[in-house]
Amino acid sequence: MGLTTLLFVVFISTSTTSGGKDDCLPRNFGHGSVVCECNASHCDSVGSVQLPQEGQFLSFLSSKAGSRLVRGQGPVLQNSTGAALRLTIVPYQKYQRIKGFGGAMTDAAAINILSLSGGTQDQLLRQYFAPEGIAYSVVRVPMASCDFSTRLYTYADSAGDYSLTNFTLSAEDTEMKIPLIQKAQAMSPRPLSLLASAWSAPAWMKTSGALIGKGTLKGHPGGKEYKTWAHYYVRFLEEYRKFNLSFWAVTTGNEPSAGQMTNYSFQALGFTPETQRDWVIMDLGPALHASQFADTRVIILDDNRLLLPHWAKVVLSDVRAARYIHGIGVHWYLNKLVPAELSLGTTHHVFPEYFLFGTEACAGWSPLDRGVKLGSWERAEDYAHDIIEDLNHYVTGWTDWNLALDLGGGPNWVKNFVDSPIIVDDKKDVFYKQPTFYSLAHFSKFLLEGSQRVGVSSSKASGLESSAFIRPDGAVVLVILNRSEEHIPFEIWYPEVGFIPMDAAARSILTVVWATQ
Repeated sequence: MGLTTLLFVVFISTSTTSGGKDDCLPRNFGHGSVVCECNASHCDSVGSVQLPQEGQFLSFLSSKAGSRLVRGQGPVLQNSTGAALRLTIVPYQKYQRIKGFGGAMTDAAAINILSLSGGTQDQLLRQYFAPEGIAYSVVRVPMASCDFSTRLYTYADSAGDYSLTNFTLSAEDTEMKIPLIQKAQAMSPRPLSLLASAWSAPAWMKTSGALIGKGTLKGHPGGKEYKTWAHYYVRFLEEYRKFNLSFWAVTTGNEPSAGQMTNYSFQALGFTPETQRDWVIMDLGPALHASQFADTRVIILDDNRLLLPHWAKVVLSDVRAARYIHGIGVHWYLNKLVPAELSLGTTHHVFPEYFLFGTEACAGWSPLDRGVKLGSWERAEDYAHDIIEDLNHYVTGWTDWNLALDLGGGPNWVKNFVDSPIIVDDKKDVFYKQPTFYSLAHFSKFLLEGSQRVGVSSSKASGLESSAFIRPDGAVVLVILNRSEEHIPFEIWYPEVGFIPMDAAARSILTVVWATQ
C-alpha cells in the first residue's frame, strides 16, 4: 500500500495536517523503515499540542511506511459507526498515575551530543526537552563511570578514604553531563526529575579490589564500607546541588545481580536482596534521612523484572527497610523469560503503596541482534509493546538508556555497543531520530505527570495493543499499537462523549487525544 493510500485509510472521516512546522527529512539505510535527519537549522517537530475543543479529537500516527507523528483531526460522533471492533474506555476503572518518561545522560551520550556544533547540540536537546519536543521529564544520571564511559573511575578512588575527604566529581560530570542537564532543564517547561544510579563502589571498598566483575562491599551492612558507600550517595547529591541540580530519586545500585556473576565484564556491585535490605536499614536509609536529602525517593532493585516478586518480598516485608523506600526499578532485559503479570502484577498487588518504574531499556543489546540499526521499525514496535505492557501492569514511567550514541553504538569502553533513539554523525554535524524516538514520543508527549490509567474494554480479540489514560487537564489519551500486516478499522467509545472512528494502519503506533469536559 502506498503512503498516500495508507494515510487516506487511516484518517477516513478526519482531516489531516502535517506533523508540525517542519517535516521529517527521511533517510533509508535499508533496515525496513526510515530515520529523520536533523541539523542545526532543520528538524521535524510535532510542535506544541493544544487540547482539541470539545467534540473534536486529535490523532498522531507513526508507521513502518514512513509516517512520523502525522497529525489528524476530526469530530467525535454521537452515533456508532457500526465498526466490527470497538474499544470502550472505562473511566471508573482507575489504576496508577504516571510519573514520566526519559533517558540517560551517560558519559557516552554527553560525548556524542558535545561532538556536534553548538546549534546542532541545542537542536538535539530541544527534540527531547523543549515544548516543541517530546516532553521528556526524567533524566537518569550514572554516578561515576559505567560501560558507556571511556575510562574506569569513581568519585573516591583514594584508597582508605573512609571519610570521603577526597570525594570529587569527574570532568565528565562538571564539563559534560552537568552543563547539558542544565541546558535541558532550561528548555523544559517543567522541572526535570533526575534519577541517580551507581554502577560500582570504589575498588578499595570491594571484596574483588576491582570496579568490574563479581564483587560486593567488604564486611557487612552496618560496617565501615557499607556506611561509607551510603555517605558516598549523600556526597554525590551535595556536589550536584552546587550546580543547582536536585535529584527526584536514587536507586540502590544498577543491576545488583550483575555483581554476583563470575567474569562479569564491566562495572558492577553485587547485592543479594537480603544485603540490599540490610544496607538500606542500617546505612543508606539513615544517611539520607539525616541529610538535607531526606525527601529524595529511594528505588530498590534497578534490575530485570525476572527478580520480582522475590526481591521486593525480601526487602519490603521488613518494615525497617520499607519505611525508607518509595519504589521498585525494573530493566527490560530478559522480559520474555517471565510474564508481566507474574512479576510486575504480583509485586503491585502485594506492595501497592510502592511505585513500579522502568529505569533502563535499549535496543541492540542482544548478541543475536546487536548494535545500531538505522530505521528499524521492529525495534520501535518492541519499545511500544514493552511500554504498553508495563503501563498495563502498574508501571508509572519508562526510562530509555543512552540519550544519544554514535553510528557504532558507542563509545563504550568494553565494546558493549547498543542502539539509541538518537544516533549522532559528528562528521556531517547531523543526528538521526530513529523509529524508537517516535515510539517513545507517542507516550512521553501526551502522558503528562499525574495522568491516571483507566480501563479499556475490547468488543472482541484483535491484533491491537492499547493503554488509556485520563490526564490532569481532563483529556483522554489512548495509545494503540498494531504489529500486524493489516490495517484494522475500529471505533473508540467514551460514554457521555461519543464515538471516534479510527483505523490503525498496518505496522503502526497511534495516539488519540480528546477532551471530556
